[in-house]
Amino acid sequence: MCISICRLYPLLCKHSGMEKLQQKIDLKTKPLGALGRLETLALQIGLLQNSINPRLSHPSILTFAADHGIATSGVSAYPAEVTIQMVQNFLQGGAAINVFCRQHSIELHIIDAGVNFEFSPGTPLINAKAGMGTRNFLHEEAMTGEQLQYCFERSEALVQQQAEKGCNIIGFGEMGIGNTSSASLLMSCLTGLPLADCVGKGTGLSDEQLANKLHILEQAKANHPAPTDALQALRCFGGFEIAQICGGMLKAQQLQMIILVDGFIASVAYLCARSINPEITKNAIFCHQSDERGHRKLLHYLDAQPLLHLSMRVGEGTGCAMAYPLIESAVRFLEEMASFESAGVSQKSSEQ
Repeated sequence: MCISICRLYPLLCKHSGMEKLQQKIDLKTKPLGALGRLETLALQIGLLQNSINPRLSHPSILTFAADHGIATSGVSAYPAEVTIQMVQNFLQGGAAINVFCRQHSIELHIIDAGVNFEFSPGTPLINAKAGMGTRNFLHEEAMTGEQLQYCFERSEALVQQQAEKGCNIIGFGEMGIGNTSSASLLMSCLTGLPLADCVGKGTGLSDEQLANKLHILEQAKANHPAPTDALQALRCFGGFEIAQICGGMLKAQQLQMIILVDGFIASVAYLCARSINPEITKNAIFCHQSDERGHRKLLHYLDAQPLLHLSMRVGEGTGCAMAYPLIESAVRFLEEMASFESAGVSQKSSEQ
């Protein structure tokens, strides 16, 4: 993270635990700071776990899927049915997130947060359906207060279940045609940035389609009173999957888990969570910078430096899965790399 550790942990910066952890990092067989961001990650994770021997346990990704009423207004290059089809692809193990989770031994769970379809019983799909998709926020609020509360309670329970299985590092992914529109409005409302800076091509819109998308979203924003907080913004413009990611992140912070933040949609969910509980900053690792236009500006607003920039814009939690090996390397070097003393290697000469 580009956020300094001392800003995240102002009291611990003078604490012996921080000093011991930094000393352990510094005394590994390398020049000071030579492992760069891996050292910062090791420090962040050690401080979060209050240990000079941090561990990663039972890594998991929760991918939430839901439909959006705004998708019927022409904001996406793909029809709404793609949400259903992609969930079925997840369940068959054929999506990018399935491939990367298998590759890195990450447990993946697919959650129906509000897909406009009734899936067959017995499928390996977690039912957390808050509705058959949100309402079209061009004309009315996307969800009710009761639906928003359900989203938080259901995702909190899912994160709690993962923690009880021993998970201490959790990522959040999403799938939902129209959800970049929802995320763009949430971002604009909560950051104060112009909507034009927050809206991108999503699933691959042409320049003409992008202009139409921006026009529709500007109309939607004008049709509602300006939200005064994250909960009101979620109720007005959110998606069920975004709300559930937000609630899940808040629970993960409460349980002191490492939170892997994926791309644009998940970062907006994090933005909502951070506005509710700023302490979540200590738990968050930003995994990659999406190619969605608003993500770079959002990361700058959050003062967050992502680990990867691979021009990806898949969503699903793929950035979390791709970044996980780097995070694992940060913990492994701290545990397994020799120190100057144990290896019998001379340290840098003191300046005369």
